[in-house]
Amino acid sequence: MPEHPAVLTSKPEWQALNERRDKLRSITMRELFTQDPDRASRYFIEGAGLALDFSKNLLTDETLTELMTLAHSCRLEERRDELLSGARVNVTENRPALHTALRHPGNESILVDGVDVVAEVQQTLNRMEAFVDGVLDTSRTGFSGKAFTDVVSIGIGGSYLGPKLVGESLQPFWQGSIRCHYVANIDGTDICETLRQVNPETTLFLIQSKSFRTQETLENSKVARQWFLDNGGDEASIARHFMAVTANVPAAEDFGIDADNVFPMWDWVGGRYSLWSAIGLPVALTIGMENFRALLAGAHAMDRHFGEAPLERNLPVVMGLLSVWYNNFWDAETHAILPYDHYLRSLPDHLQQLDMESNGKSVTESGQPLDYQTGPVLWGGVGSNGQHAYHQLIHQGTRLIPADFIIPLKTHNPVATHHADLFANCLSQSRAMMAGKTLAEARAELATEGLDEKAVEALAPHKVIPGNKPSNTLIMEKVAPETVGALIALYEHRTFVQGVIWDVDSFDQWGVELGKQLGKGILPKLLSQDAISTAGDSSTDQLIRKFRSANGL
Repeated sequence: MPEHPAVLTSKPEWQALNERRDKLRSITMRELFTQDPDRASRYFIEGAGLALDFSKNLLTDETLTELMTLAHSCRLEERRDELLSGARVNVTENRPALHTALRHPGNESILVDGVDVVAEVQQTLNRMEAFVDGVLDTSRTGFSGKAFTDVVSIGIGGSYLGPKLVGESLQPFWQGSIRCHYVANIDGTDICETLRQVNPETTLFLIQSKSFRTQETLENSKVARQWFLDNGGDEASIARHFMAVTANVPAAEDFGIDADNVFPMWDWVGGRYSLWSAIGLPVALTIGMENFRALLAGAHAMDRHFGEAPLERNLPVVMGLLSVWYNNFWDAETHAILPYDHYLRSLPDHLQQLDMESNGKSVTESGQPLDYQTGPVLWGGVGSNGQHAYHQLIHQGTRLIPADFIIPLKTHNPVATHHADLFANCLSQSRAMMAGKTLAEARAELATEGLDEKAVEALAPHKVIPGNKPSNTLIMEKVAPETVGALIALYEHRTFVQGVIWDVDSFDQWGVELGKQLGKGILPKLLSQDAISTAGDSSTDQLIRKFRSANGL
């Protein structure tokens, strides 16, 4: 059984890390680099086409050893093996979390309740390939015989954020014949603006919902269906233009979708881990199945690395433990994700859901209240734009904000010296976080600019940069299907590592369910023609009245 939370914070391994933190408060990373010429090479690990420089962190060899000892005491290796083998690691729903099976090459079996899920996944991939090939070679057309030019993917959460990220990331690999549009927001502007851009004769709709009952997805799908019927399509043509990825085949058929056009979702895959499944169809339609399979291969390479590499040389393990280190021992409340590549601009959005929905928990796996912090707030944006915005807070603010800098060594779009400029910006930001600028350096800098002593003394404190702010730097050769697959899988496993240490179920999301439940009760009160009953609190009731009044109800 999972341990009571008091056991975690009273572990000798936990206490040793508390003591290590206190010792490190009196030393700077500048000093650590000066004392150890080999620091960068020793704190550099590689796996699955990615490389991590974690030398700019508040740690020593002793810290790393103590973090690994904590991981051993929390049974990280055993829990990792359970995850990868299909054990029921989602304890509150009594399910496996087998997103890794979605990218398994198919030469081994993984059994869930006696069923080989790898075989099922391979069958689905083959169906996807036939479908994608038919669309791309134009043997599959719309109701008027014209080739498809656009795909509208309707989903939300993991059915939206992951595919959107991958589709954007792999734009250099687009086949060129299909434009993909993503609709998630229940705000009617989202679906309406999207429909204004497409032609019903040449548009394919993908409805992505495990239950086929998710409110936002279903309502947007109804609007798309009616628009299709109002603009030349008919009931019989719906089967040619509407596909579904769902576990609820009868509901999809009731919508008008042919059973042959329904692709499966499985209970053992959570939405935020599902882009590797048929949820990735919009990605496959834009980059082709060969590149989609390469994406899966990159993720599987990271699975292998996570499962086989020693903990101290294991990218997800090191990154996960560093997150615990700052979150629980240095009181860091947030973590910045800073991709220095325009194609990866949506990475922070996807990782927000992945990490915060997984580890935003306040009880242990056995239901005991926690007496320590769990998931930090993830945020960020594409570099170098952030340098002219929120990096100021990172450098000179009072909060400790660890950061991940992510950048490819080569660009798909070499123009002038842009990529060298971008790389220089990335390195300078991570160095500035680490080294900072002392008061003496600020004074000397101002003196060389010709300021008098009084002006130097007045301005110098404002130019001091504390430094000693931790960061990781992740590099890859180039943004490509394999490296994007490995990158996303790396953060999936990093999330799991944190959850193991914190003893939380990283695969349920009951907080999300509460909002859905309450929304079902509030909607009728907004739309009813009759006098409304109370929603349960005066604030909600007042806002319901405001809405009804503004809309003539």
